[in-house]
Amino acid sequence: MRLVRLAVAMVVAVAMVPLGAIPAQALPGVTEQCRFSDARFTEISGMTYSQRHPDVIYLHNDSSGGPRVYAVDARTCATLATITLAGIEARDLEAIGSGRDRKGRPVIWVGDIGDNRDSWPEVRLHRFREPAVLRDQTLPVRTYRFTYPDGPVNAEALLTDPNGLRVWVATKKLAEGRIYRVPLRSGAVAVARPVGVAGGLTTDGSISPAGDRFVLRDYVDAEVRSGRPPGQDPFTVYLPIQPQGEAITWTPDGSALLVAGERDDRLLRVAIEPAPVASTAASPSASAPSSSAGPSDTTDASGPGPLAPQTVDGGWGAWLAGGLVLLALAVLASAEWRRRRARHHPAPDGTR
Repeated sequence: MRLVRLAVAMVVAVAMVPLGAIPAQALPGVTEQCRFSDARFTEISGMTYSQRHPDVIYLHNDSSGGPRVYAVDARTCATLATITLAGIEARDLEAIGSGRDRKGRPVIWVGDIGDNRDSWPEVRLHRFREPAVLRDQTLPVRTYRFTYPDGPVNAEALLTDPNGLRVWVATKKLAEGRIYRVPLRSGAVAVARPVGVAGGLTTDGSISPAGDRFVLRDYVDAEVRSGRPPGQDPFTVYLPIQPQGEAITWTPDGSALLVAGERDDRLLRVAIEPAPVASTAASPSASAPSSSAGPSDTTDASGPGPLAPQTVDGGWGAWLAGGLVLLALAVLASAEWRRRRARHHPAPDGTR
């Protein structure tokens, strides 16, 4: 399945390249904030809002970018500072999030959680204090190591409590991922605890600045849930077509989403409207599958009512992209089935 997931991601990225020329303004509620001009931003993989500096976002590249985080003006896309993380190896940085330490000071989390081969015995979370002054600098980090109870797995989405130190990770699998709560233990390798499910091929996530809802995205669209992970009342927000959409976060007021991706110099704003009615029962797909979830995993899944589904007309481009994705999934799933069948049922002459 590892090769299948990688192949699907590649097919989706290639299929969307010709459609990336569709202007953001063609989709209702989607506007172009600005365009990145920093030549280093070739593989934007994660993005989060600042809790200390207005209209500032932090972003990072994929594994090729090194242990660096960039502070960027979200209005102009100008790079304000390059922050180097001291003493860490950037093995496969995939996600970033905003939080606060025990003294209430803003912190930034960076997730070295990518594992395309499902092979790392442990993955890492790095935390640093958000600087008071935005300038090029090297900052110390605190590192937490963890693994998963069911073995190594790839992940690209980090969900961090904006008001505290709670952290969740959403894994990236073909059909369905899982949401894990990550215990923070200094020195020891912690074991993450499953608390809910996520969609297939999840590439990023973010908890809103108010902490009352969170979003998970894939290459095509996003899902917003109320409360904290595992969340409830999920609904879909359709995203603009991108060559490889991997990054998502919230605007500081929580009224819209900001999205970016690899091989795309646009920072796009996706508006979402509040629902006119209150929330009802929780969705089974967003509920926790594990009875071992602690009180903080269940009592936090509350908040105001859900947001209304965004009525976005993606046009022929969105339909074509969706058809290509479905075709790729069908072909690759069939290939995987044949491979597994050949492994367990070899031909009479011993060939496969």
